[in-house]
Amino acid sequence: MTAPGRDSPTPATDLSNEVGPASAIYRHYRSLIATGRLGAGERLPTVRQTARDLNVAHGTAAKAIRMLEQDGLVVTGRGAGTRVAADATRISAATARQVSELVRDARRRALELDDVLDAVRAAWSDEAALNTTT
Repeated sequence: MTAPGRDSPTPATDLSNEVGPASAIYRHYRSLIATGRLGAGERLPTVRQTARDLNVAHGTAAKAIRMLEQDGLVVTGRGAGTRVAADATRISAATARQVSELVRDARRRALELDDVLDAVRAAWSDEAALNTTT
């Protein structure tokens, strides 16, 4: 199953290759929010529309939205639908550019994604350790 494009609120993800379809939907929306492609106050497609577009069960789409709510990325109000939370965009435009530069550099060097992610995780852990000791 492949649906609309990368910047579309509806994931264009092959859900059969993911850990689970709800996680794939969650990660897609989380990425759109984190990079600012879905901004504060913008409305997400309804659970029903997401389920229909992706050919998944209503409960699967609802689970993805609940995961986003639990992480504080979206808020759902009766009659207002599900919208991106006011403080949800956590990655600044500058950080998004730096990440894009990292990706371009890694591709030029023919690095594997897993190796790059391992390096990012190691740097993240090192930074966290420094912050707890200062």
